Amino acid sequence: MNRLDGKVALISGAARGIGGATAKLMAEAGAAVVIGDVLADKAKETVKEIEASGGKTVFVPLDVTSEKDWAGAVAVATKQFGKLDILVNNAGLFLGRDFEDVTLDEWNKLVAVNLTGVWLGTKVCTAALKAAGANSKHGSAIVNLASVAGLVGSQLDPLYSMTKGGVTLFTKSTALSYGRKGYKIRVNSIHPGVIETDMGNQTFVARATQTGSNDTEAARSVALKTHPIGRLGQPEDIASGICFLASDDAGFMTGSALVVDGGLTAQ
Repeated sequence: MNRLDGKVALISGAARGIGGATAKLMAEAGAAVVIGDVLADKAKETVKEIEASGGKTVFVPLDVTSEKDWAGAVAVATKQFGKLDILVNNAGLFLGRDFEDVTLDEWNKLVAVNLTGVWLGTKVCTAALKAAGANSKHGSAIVNLASVAGLVGSQLDPLYSMTKGGVTLFTKSTALSYGRKGYKIRVNSIHPGVIETDMGNQTFVARATQTGSNDTEAARSVALKTHPIGRLGQPEDIASGICFLASDDAGFMTGSALVVDGGLTAQ
């Protein structure tokens, strides 16, 4: 199940967190993985871990706001591994600020990573994904990292919610667009709850700051109570969902939103 044998994947923001866990799991499932990130040192550590386990991987510097960087990443994937079957648009930012307090420069940076980065990655990778998909029974796959904040409103960061809502609808729209054009490229989004990563910790700090308590442990407890499953998520929880969406097991899924949130949005 969820095997990726012979597939080639490009993952943005893959040095750590959800991206890093996804890179490791995809390599374990048989894919060759191109790790794209601005965090070179951390990315190289992830490469070493994957190679030590017998996986195929390579690091490429990738600023998702740079069309040139995206083109370079695709070139590495196709030159070193021969094709590109999977794109995971994982890189993202979280401000954790009330929208009234955010500056225009901060907003522009958030949009550049969370929206422009997803559009650029999709745009630049389309030709390679189309070529690989034409030779695959279930086609190529794009998985976009959205959020539960892209399905329901975020009290802590309405602007983050705004960008992730954009990712959610861009996913559906590109799925329809590829279908209309006859491209064998499936596009789906995944929507994590609160995950125990650096970004997850940012949400605790944001809650503590905005409520005036400055108690991040109390904020973590509040977040935990919103997840009926009784725990917060781990990066591997989301990586498993991404690997499923990228695999042929999800061959009849496109334009869909996979919610992996411990029951948060069921309430």
